[in-house]
Amino acid sequence: MRRLSRALRISLAALAASAIAGASAPAGEPNHLKIIVGVTDDSAKWMARPDGIVAFYRDLRLMAVRVTLPWRPGETAPKGLQQIYLARIARMIRLNQRIVLSVYNTARYAPVTPLAQEQYCSFLRKVTKRMPLIQDVQIWNEANSPAYWPTGAGAAAYEQLLARCWDVLHRYPGRMNVISSTAPHHDPAAFISALGDAYRASGRDLPLFDTFGHNPYPENAAESPSTRHDTTDTIAEGDYDKLMAVLQKAFDATGQPVPGTKWVGLWYLETGFQTVPDPSKRRFYRGRENDPHAIPAVAPAAPDGAPVVDQATQLRDAILLAYCQPAVTGFLNFELVDEDRLGGWQSGLLWRDRTRKPSYATFKALVAQARARTVDCSKVPGAPAPPPTATTTTTAATTTTTTTSVP
Repeated sequence: MRRLSRALRISLAALAASAIAGASAPAGEPNHLKIIVGVTDDSAKWMARPDGIVAFYRDLRLMAVRVTLPWRPGETAPKGLQQIYLARIARMIRLNQRIVLSVYNTARYAPVTPLAQEQYCSFLRKVTKRMPLIQDVQIWNEANSPAYWPTGAGAAAYEQLLARCWDVLHRYPGRMNVISSTAPHHDPAAFISALGDAYRASGRDLPLFDTFGHNPYPENAAESPSTRHDTTDTIAEGDYDKLMAVLQKAFDATGQPVPGTKWVGLWYLETGFQTVPDPSKRRFYRGRENDPHAIPAVAPAAPDGAPVVDQATQLRDAILLAYCQPAVTGFLNFELVDEDRLGGWQSGLLWRDRTRKPSYATFKALVAQARARTVDCSKVPGAPAPPPTATTTTTAATTTTTTTSVP
């Protein structure tokens, strides 16, 4: 990779620190928001007129929508179907919707060679130049998963891709939020450690990412979001401390700030809880369910007072937990609309016929709560304990320092 001059490196770092300081706040939103809450959903991309879907986004008051775009080696600018998708995305932006753009494909098309990486990053630059209101760009998808990134290429090739795209996207004026991506399985801790090793070995002093993206899916839809996985390599939402520890070790004392420091945050780019189609909606679905632990959208209260496990409860616990994890600044539910194929995903807020699930109202209330910053983290299962603060009491005779907890 061609080395940047010291003057340019200093200039880019200064631009990143100043322009990305507000990256956790959507366009038009105040920077005091602790977390953005949105969805990962391609529905509007597939529609000639996405206004109907965008109406749901606006009703929910979503702070961001993550949309995917396919890419293959050799492509340096959008063409064909990509241009159609981008035209529809542009319409969403005109309707005042913040877009997180995720450009990727399966592992066989991953940009692991220098030429392919140059083409991929050039493609991103042309998209963001044409659509300057797209300022959140995810670099590939789940780079530790063999479904999306060749195992043989490993973290070293992904480090090179992140570095190249960060430089390209930050070379021009304007805010840009470059986002990495890892999956909860396939040993993300080992991958992040290897990413840190490759970064240190490169001698690079500019960052690789502005936001660390992770998809903290649970083992199944019925598993509590706060569940820890101490005996496996899974890093789900309840394993926040494990994730932060490996990030700290990988990037401490380097040019890459750890999430929760400087301008860098941690986004949960997609996670979700699959629901069983309501009997009245079953005709809109096909095939067999792929999650034996799929849950109802809303379950009636148990007569014995046992905890309810349904999509509304899972979403509530997951979003509130994310809000209370200090470094987390983004949470995106996977899908607004269910897939019709039961072998796919049914974690949307709308049934396949685009009527609202009972969990829709819960999600809408959670967005409002996140905006208002009214979450009481002392009541959220699995939330980290608040750090102690020093309170100093001065009298005429003595000075006493007492450690207390922030409520």
